[in-house]
Amino acid sequence: MLLEIPGKDAATAGGRSGSIDDEDLLLLLVSLLTLTVFAGLFVLRSLDDNRLTSWQWVFDGTDLRLVFLSLVVGVFFAQAFSRATLRWSNPAIWLFVSSFAVAGFFWRLPEVNIDASRYFLQAKSLEQFGVGYFFEEWGGDIGAWTDLPLVPFLYGLVLSLFGEVRTAIQAFTTLLFSGTVVLTYLIGRTLWNETVGCCAAVLLLGMPYLLTQVPLMLSDVPAMFFLTLAVYATIGAIRHGGAGFLVLAPAAITLAMLSKYSNWMLLSVVPVIFLTHLDLGLKVLVRRAAVVSLGAGLLAGGLILGMHDVVAEQLTLLRSYQLPALSRWGEGHISTFFIQLHPFIAVAAAVSMLVAAKKRDYRYVIVCWMLLLLLALGAERIRYLLVAFPMLALMAGYAVAEIGNARVRRHVVACTLAAMLVTAVFAYLPFLQGTSAVNLQQAGEHLDTLASEHVEVFALPQTRTAVNPAIAVPILDIYTDKTIALHPDAEMTARPESVETSPVRFTWDYDSARYYAARDGESGDEATVVVVSANSGQALPERLKRRIAGHRLSGEFAATDRVFRYKTIVKVYQPLQRRPEMARVVNGGDVMR
Repeated sequence: MLLEIPGKDAATAGGRSGSIDDEDLLLLLVSLLTLTVFAGLFVLRSLDDNRLTSWQWVFDGTDLRLVFLSLVVGVFFAQAFSRATLRWSNPAIWLFVSSFAVAGFFWRLPEVNIDASRYFLQAKSLEQFGVGYFFEEWGGDIGAWTDLPLVPFLYGLVLSLFGEVRTAIQAFTTLLFSGTVVLTYLIGRTLWNETVGCCAAVLLLGMPYLLTQVPLMLSDVPAMFFLTLAVYATIGAIRHGGAGFLVLAPAAITLAMLSKYSNWMLLSVVPVIFLTHLDLGLKVLVRRAAVVSLGAGLLAGGLILGMHDVVAEQLTLLRSYQLPALSRWGEGHISTFFIQLHPFIAVAAAVSMLVAAKKRDYRYVIVCWMLLLLLALGAERIRYLLVAFPMLALMAGYAVAEIGNARVRRHVVACTLAAMLVTAVFAYLPFLQGTSAVNLQQAGEHLDTLASEHVEVFALPQTRTAVNPAIAVPILDIYTDKTIALHPDAEMTARPESVETSPVRFTWDYDSARYYAARDGESGDEATVVVVSANSGQALPERLKRRIAGHRLSGEFAATDRVFRYKTIVKVYQPLQRRPEMARVVNGGDVMR
């Protein structure tokens, strides 16, 4: 990368006398607008109904002066950046490295979504019993719920290669995220030009909610990557042909189909890509489209047919349970597009539709298709829209690229990025680190410091939610190398009637207990005992009281929040025979030894 900062003479070359004053005014206007928009969003934060990172919660207790000062500094650097002339020798490499570094900053987040428990158990099955067992028992002994096998399979391979190390999973998901950023750039460059691609790729980083999902052991980021790869590969196969693209496109479409069911519907963009390239000539188009379609049909069809019983059962569950529940799990579009992303992105995406219509640019339909389809079908929850975020970034980049002044264009993009990175780092990150989900993370790290190799877990009933308490055990297992046994107790695992229509139903349908059945020699007086409860003062069953009678409290992890009903307060007990140590107590981030 070469960096040049031209002076006013260079900027006004070519007879554009006086234009620098207008340029300075526009840069100042964008800067002030960035600060004003942030202040406005803060004032109107009651409109944010996001279920994870609502501004009503993330700024509660936050030092707003520090956040705003950081934003002012960010805007200052954005202005300096906009005045620099950047010549990228290889934009893809710089985008990959920078996006990996930004996302890596969020690896410290705990697993804040209980869905991670089932992905971990599915991956653990492959790690322990091998690839053959994984595919043979998928949907049988390995509970599949509504998941497709690709993402758990990849997670299982990572665990098999590196062990049950969470950072290995986080590095893998971050690689996929950075790959998505690069693919976004490549799609924009292929369909239009370098400017659209670069703007879109950087704007994808200006989505703080997305950054909070990258380190989590879920299917959303991998599904986004494979869907974006399918779009890029199909565009390449149709536009350029060649054996590489014609092989990659069917493979990428298949991978996208095997990563998430919602991708099946969104892959309707493939025929849209065909139709928007009629200018290539009908004979060429039909030949290339036939290769892609036939290859994807045979590859994906064969794999899906091989597990047709599981797929049929899952599709029935999706229709009868998850689809009707979408209306109950929704979040407002104002929250999603104007607060969780950024108003600049939303406005630019809306303007881009007018620009494309005026130009009669049929290629634009490729990038707007997925988002418009999701909105037409009433998908309102941000997690269901996440896979289309690269296309949203391309829509916004398409409009931003229309700004004729390169400095102003760079400043708009840089200010958007600065505003949302400040929000993510100073609001989202500390908020999520302060939830009770961090207790399992800290307890797992504490267990790894203890001498005992065997851990016996008692999961007490939740008092404010219908979540199966046993689901906390796989998440605890993510953070520790110890051998865990879940103590079975019917009193603690009574299935509530209300759970049949609840979004946490999978925690009861998914049998996590059998993965943690105690084996000979893994329990007894020498085992460490862990109690996971909904609150610190929760009453203990008599059987549990007797179990910990010969133990002492080794650590208590009691960080809590006032937002989420599901709580995981963790107490660790060690046998009295071991060398006495002071108990480690963690409560809201304060640590005493």
